[in-house]
Amino acid sequence: MPVLTQQEQNKKRINSDFYVEGFAANYERYILFDFDDGPIYEQFQKENFRNTDMSDVIMQYDHCGRVLARMSNKTLIVEVSDSGLFVAADLSKTDASRGLYSDISTGMVTKMSWAFLPGEVDYDPEQRLITYKNIRKIYDVSAVSLPANDTTSIGTRSFITAQMEFVRAKVRESAKKRLALKLMLALSE
Repeated sequence: MPVLTQQEQNKKRINSDFYVEGFAANYERYILFDFDDGPIYEQFQKENFRNTDMSDVIMQYDHCGRVLARMSNKTLIVEVSDSGLFVAADLSKTDASRGLYSDISTGMVTKMSWAFLPGEVDYDPEQRLITYKNIRKIYDVSAVSLPANDTTSIGTRSFITAQMEFVRAKVRESAKKRLALKLMLALSE
């Protein structure tokens, strides 16, 4: 199974004016359920996808209805990256898929989810954490209205580029502040 490098993730993967990309899953621990006695967490790791069947994953909206993109007709790419389950799609082929593109490009839909068949699963009651040894099959990746994992994302290339630039600006600002603090500390010695 291919693993994307950061450079590969930064380039447009499908030539389309209706191109979207994002992450249907990532490796950060997140709250799956929040009960009165505390949250239950879920976490995935890159190793979970070693032998996963991703032979013909489809893309839908909210895991139901019409197929909007599909791996077998090359309108959908689903790959394991260093950050999570990367998705790229061409949403130009049908009225429904172009409608989803419009919803994503206007910021109405910004999150993703995925439907899968788990393999071995562990639960640590002390940490209240569900972890997966492996994922047997991925059925679909979906742009969703309400995700189980709020740290997922989907956007058009221009939206993602803008978000990446925002993050880069914050990193540069933080680095400048650290440098100024080091300089102040050095001068005070």
